[in-house]
Amino acid sequence: MLKLPAIVVNCKAYENCVGEGAIRIAEACEKVSRLMKTTIAVAVETADIYHVRMASRLPVFAQHVDPDEPGAHTGAVLPEAVRKAGAAGTLLNHSEKKLTIAVLKKAIARARQAGLMTLVCAATPAEAKRIAALKPDMIAIEPPELIGGDVSVSAAKPGVITATTKAIKDIPILCGAGIKTRQDVAKAMQLGAKGILVASGITKARNPEQVLKDFASAMRKA
Repeated sequence: MLKLPAIVVNCKAYENCVGEGAIRIAEACEKVSRLMKTTIAVAVETADIYHVRMASRLPVFAQHVDPDEPGAHTGAVLPEAVRKAGAAGTLLNHSEKKLTIAVLKKAIARARQAGLMTLVCAATPAEAKRIAALKPDMIAIEPPELIGGDVSVSAAKPGVITATTKAIKDIPILCGAGIKTRQDVAKAMQLGAKGILVASGITKARNPEQVLKDFASAMRKA
């Protein structure tokens, strides 16, 4: 489990966040993590896990794993493979990589078997409750219509966060979708979130380090 509160930066597949770019983002995250004494993790492309882990001491997440067992599954992303590459955990069920509940259940079990933390995304409080029954380590509430936008879920739909945090008490809830400012972070924490899942707010920022500092500062004061 990550030490909470935490910032998880999802690099997705942005051109500036693969290869050397992934390493640069991780180095910026690690610098701020040490300076602000805040837990920051990065979720990177599978091909970048090993190199990012070698370049930093941050917790590294895979952006997805498949529920397949080792064997004849060409193209599968095995939990064991990303664990051996250095990943500490995996994202699952992001709105850009949705899974059925049946597949998600298997993926969580396989990730646990491989020793990976699971951060599972949910689009609605109702979906979060269904996911909670599968016992992931963390859940990120992310209304898909706000992902990548300029308005955060904590500003546009605060009720989504409170409905989730009130319904689920035994699993930490992170907040995602449209997080861009320290005010977004502070509001999310005030509504009961234990951290944030952020992508473009960092990966497309002119000064990722400064934005991370703002986020970390808001998180510590909340």
